[in-house]
Amino acid sequence: MKRIGILCAGADSPGLNASIRAIARKAFDENMDVLGIRDGFMGLMEDAVIPMTKNHVSGILPLGGSILGVSRVNPFEVEGAQIKIKDNIKKHQITSLVVLGTLDALISTIKLNEQFDIPSVFIPASIDNDIKETDFSIGFDSAISSVMHSLDTLHATASAHHRVMVVEVMGFKTGWLAALGGLVGGADFILINENPHTFEDLMKNINKRYEEGKKFSIIVVSEHYKMHELDSINKDLKEKLGEKYKNFKFSIGHLLEYLISEKGYATRLTSLGYTQRGGNPTAFDRYLATKLGIKAVNLIKEGKVNHMVGFKGGEIKCTPYSPEIMEPRYVPEDLQRDIELFF
Repeated sequence: MKRIGILCAGADSPGLNASIRAIARKAFDENMDVLGIRDGFMGLMEDAVIPMTKNHVSGILPLGGSILGVSRVNPFEVEGAQIKIKDNIKKHQITSLVVLGTLDALISTIKLNEQFDIPSVFIPASIDNDIKETDFSIGFDSAISSVMHSLDTLHATASAHHRVMVVEVMGFKTGWLAALGGLVGGADFILINENPHTFEDLMKNINKRYEEGKKFSIIVVSEHYKMHELDSINKDLKEKLGEKYKNFKFSIGHLLEYLISEKGYATRLTSLGYTQRGGNPTAFDRYLATKLGIKAVNLIKEGKVNHMVGFKGGEIKCTPYSPEIMEPRYVPEDLQRDIELFF
């Protein structure tokens, strides 16, 4: 009998529970055993494994977060972790893992298969949307919807007070969340590393809008955006603010707020932070999570493990593990050009 172990690794994203539900229900329908592994790879290291029943997945479809918990623990950064994982998989007679997670989790999953012959199917679940061979990762639609709603509300107060609103969003190494969240939310300027701009470019845009009678601006910036001229400003700002802020880590949002205000504009920073990962999943994320979960179990049933399932070109597809899918997927040039039409 096939026995599936489900775990969520990396960071949480809306829709994880919907996918856990689909995996479990499909597996039960195929007379497979299902084990829940708590807190990602850490749970597999620490033997935090529980048998699952239909009761465990009842009523969880609309819930954010993960009923199994999530952790960023990398099994290749903890001494002896891989051996513990292999021993616990053998102990619980797990025939295949289903890993839901981020790009880092995908890399760990592939390495576990390559080095320790641990069979698995990977489901991309990340608000960063930076995993290759899928157009959407679970949680991304919910996250860009969160950014969109935040920008909708900020437009009213920005217009009323004639302010420049700097909105810092997540995204890790790629700019997907800022790009699409800013696009559908009507941002007036978007800063992502795939399409770098100088501070001078930004100020030209703000000045132009004011000259046209648009007395406010919404600026969306990805959390790890690199603007080279800010390095020295970061140092100068800390010196100006004194000893209290000597070790304070100013984000790109803080620095832009400071710089723009120095140009004479009333400026405010809104860092959306973890609100982008929280909340209930959208209809699309619930659908995507369900379809990917069912597909993962079908692959295990067919003996076609060591694949990632994804949503590409409007269809559910599977991709064999390879070094190529371990690299980040960046915002393409054609989308960058579309975004700049609205600057």
